[in-house]
Amino acid sequence: MKKALITGITGQDGSYLAELLIDIGYEVHGIVRRSSSFNRERIEHLIQNPDIYRNVLFLHYGDMTDSSAINRILEKIVPDEIYNLAAQSHVRISFDMPEYTGDVDGIGVARILDAIREVGLVGECKFYQASTSEMFGSSPPPQSEETPFHPRSPYAAAKLYGHWMVVNYRQGYGLHASSGILFNHESPRRGRNFVTRKVATAAARIKMGLQDHLALGNLDAKRDWGHAKDYVRAMYLMLQQPGGDDFVIATGKTHSIRNLLDTAFGSLELDWEKFVKVDERYFRPTEVDILMGDASKAKKILGWEAEISFEEMVIELVDSEMKLLKK
Repeated sequence: MKKALITGITGQDGSYLAELLIDIGYEVHGIVRRSSSFNRERIEHLIQNPDIYRNVLFLHYGDMTDSSAINRILEKIVPDEIYNLAAQSHVRISFDMPEYTGDVDGIGVARILDAIREVGLVGECKFYQASTSEMFGSSPPPQSEETPFHPRSPYAAAKLYGHWMVVNYRQGYGLHASSGILFNHESPRRGRNFVTRKVATAAARIKMGLQDHLALGNLDAKRDWGHAKDYVRAMYLMLQQPGGDDFVIATGKTHSIRNLLDTAFGSLELDWEKFVKVDERYFRPTEVDILMGDASKAKKILGWEAEISFEEMVIELVDSEMKLLKK
């Protein structure tokens, strides 16, 4: 039985990846931060299953800012695969917390990479790094592995540091290390402060008479949106290759915030223009106007393609919010 270690297992991607690996037959270990309140809703269904939680899912306290904890966990588990999904992942918040974002999203990657080297796992395990399309910033679309990076936020800059550290450890130490340059991917498990979940929640609440308006920032920003379930499958496929590499993971289609509003509110027969207000507080100091990925390399080498459409993803988000409200 292969062992996988997932940092950020309680997040959207971490929970879907844990499900996927357990279904395949892995023993899954996850790192969780110590907190006075539990934040494990996304994996609660796994924890509540005694056969899973007793036999194939194990949680360990740790933090990406704590080198000793990371080293100790690696020595104890000796994983076959490591998926680094832990991050401060909200772009707008990174402007308010640039130092913390850099510590976790940038230096945190260096900590775990060097822990692999120090513990002696370079030839024993494979490493996946969650890079991001935000690293492309203002570079014109479509963005591929060959597109120059031009980060436009503290989040993107921190992720770019982590991305290049992966390249250096792959080339310098021979580590089987891959970076997935993932474009935006969503699901009902997305955090509520992200725009897709925020829109879906507002649409459902307005439909139920619980909310009268929604405040948003730039409605003209365009993103390449996919579903998290598709994207974690790509993570797994990267670590099954004979060597590490970098892969863009995207749908190749772009949609504006207005398109998101059309689909979400339209699925409930609502006219979003009657409820949405533009609020300058939600604008970024430096904006990324459009992101659209070219995943040709992933299709050719990994055999990966997105299976869930933008419309299906948005409607699933809205339906999930309606079900939660009705409960």
